[in-house]
Amino acid sequence: MLAEFINLLLHIDKYLSGVIETYSLWTYAILFLVIFLETGFVVTPFLPGDSLLFAVGSFAALGSLNLSYSIILIIIAAILGDTINYSVGHHLGPKVFKKENARFFKKEYLNKTKEFYDTYGKKSIFLARFVPIIRTFAPFVAGIGKMNYFEFLKYNIFGGVVWSLLCILAGYFFGNIQIVKENFSLAVLAIIVISFIPILFEIVNKIIKNKKN
Repeated sequence: MLAEFINLLLHIDKYLSGVIETYSLWTYAILFLVIFLETGFVVTPFLPGDSLLFAVGSFAALGSLNLSYSIILIIIAAILGDTINYSVGHHLGPKVFKKENARFFKKEYLNKTKEFYDTYGKKSIFLARFVPIIRTFAPFVAGIGKMNYFEFLKYNIFGGVVWSLLCILAGYFFGNIQIVKENFSLAVLAIIVISFIPILFEIVNKIIKNKKN
């Protein structure tokens, strides 16, 4: 039973139709849980993020889910998840990454996120929302670095709102187009690519500043 539930969480973006049919209103609680875990704990970066939000938007367009409820719940889950993640990083720090090849804590993910954080500074909390894996580790690294909490909270809220709206509304408006339905994986990949636009904008902005200097 537990194995089935874990499998459901891991692939809920693909099984969402069945989840809605089976669990009805409890679907909202499951969606909240998945996004909260995906953003809130460094041991669960493998849970679906962008693809799940896109799927939620698609089913909201069909009337299977309430769009407003879905957006509000997912925004809250995303913001609360990052807040918990920051707190864990702040209090535990790198202690959980003592082993190079720990079973659940991948030090390579932490190192990549540190590089990302060093490159973009405080903005990384917002920008990381649009990068799978990095999204889960960025608030943890911010906590380790003792980033000012209110600065963190500002970027956390802004990123959580923009990420949730972008992915859910993309699914809402485009998820049920025939070619998109037949190529769901490619559609989600396109959303992820589009999500990188804020980072590309930041890179271009840095290049322009460097040339001026």
